[in-house]
Amino acid sequence: MDNLLVHAYKTYVRPLVEYKSVVWSPFNLQDIDAVDSVQRRFAKRLPGLGMCPYGVRLQRLNIQTLELRRLHSDLIWCYKIIFGLVDMDSCDFLLLALL
Repeated sequence: MDNLLVHAYKTYVRPLVEYKSVVWSPFNLQDIDAVDSVQRRFAKRLPGLGMCPYGVRLQRLNIQTLELRRLHSDLIWCYKIIFGLVDMDSCDFLLLALL
């Protein structure tokens, strides 16, 4: 049952929470907590995980933190801009330091 719920969460809920996070990327602590609270509440309500710390719950469910997933998404987007995989001029968005 838990596996089904985790799969449903990953399929239906997490994409909504992460939608266009590269564009609206939360940087205020209040905004980050509001987004992360969705995953915290989900993991806490699963049977047997309510009293576990958040990190332990994520490990048992094999789920990454939303903060880590946002960072991963940002890095992929930067890669795409730098190597011309998206129709954007990298000079408009990135300041590259030449050593």
